[in-house]
Amino acid sequence: MYDIITVGSATVDVFAHTKSELIKIKTSSSEEELIAYPSGSKILIKELRFTTGGGGTNTAVSLARLGHKTAYLGSLGNDENGRRILDLLKKEKIDFIGKLTNDATGYSIILDSIEHDRTILTYKGANDKLKFSDINLKKLKTKWFYFSSMISESFKALEKLAEFAEKNKIKIAFNPSTYLAEKGRDYLKKILIRTTILILNNEEASLLVGKNNVKIMLKELYRLGPEIIIITNGKKAINAYDGKTIYILIPNKIKVIESTGAGDAFASSFLSGIIKKNDVEFALKMGLANSESVITYSGAKNRLLKYNEILKAIKERPAKIKKFKK
Repeated sequence: MYDIITVGSATVDVFAHTKSELIKIKTSSSEEELIAYPSGSKILIKELRFTTGGGGTNTAVSLARLGHKTAYLGSLGNDENGRRILDLLKKEKIDFIGKLTNDATGYSIILDSIEHDRTILTYKGANDKLKFSDINLKKLKTKWFYFSSMISESFKALEKLAEFAEKNKIKIAFNPSTYLAEKGRDYLKKILIRTTILILNNEEASLLVGKNNVKIMLKELYRLGPEIIIITNGKKAINAYDGKTIYILIPNKIKVIESTGAGDAFASSFLSGIIKKNDVEFALKMGLANSESVITYSGAKNRLLKYNEILKAIKERPAKIKKFKK
């Protein structure tokens, strides 16, 4: 019996640190930041690093380091990059219960910016080829599923896994991406009505419910089925709602080196906190501690903490949480 099976993407990530410009475009309704490169130029790369990424494996490693018996369900290419990911999973004592295909393993190029945020160019490859019929249902003995973003054929597998979870009393934590959120609530309803914890960022929440007020979005999302809603917003406050209380978590002011994987670290650590203590405040503190660790280093997995390290970080950098009753 697993504590958690993570379902999502797996990639090899290449971090390309180059000279770029940051352009801010402001309209009457929004403000957007764009990374700019001169057209037609050859740009030197200052540093090139290869690591592994993807929401499925990032969260699997995070949860395993926090002491949970974890498996990863996804689709990998039967190639060198796929073997690199399998080696990582084995090293972290995570079981691979997915499938190998003849498609290329997922691949991402991460471009850094002046303010240490990032733009990611992603090739999905094998990640889109997970079919429900390819899954060995006998291996799905778990207390929780953690769903990260999947599209195409793999999203259909997620829907069927959600139905399987309901029939087998398996709880679901769901962390959709912009890819899925922009398709709307009806597209996601088969998963949302079976979800226990929904974690998404402010943009994704707005896309799903058509609002841009956090309190309204929390309650609108709660009505879609999930029992706990988390809305993150970059460096700004993190908001949570459990049907009774709104929690507002104020992040610490720390130096950001690189933000890739911060969302996965937060979401997986929040889930761990709920599993360990069934306490939203404690889970929020766990999520913040691990995400703040990740952004002070480069790479999605390099500074994922163990449970005792998170407890130490929580004590050393206490998070401020405000609470308001419904």
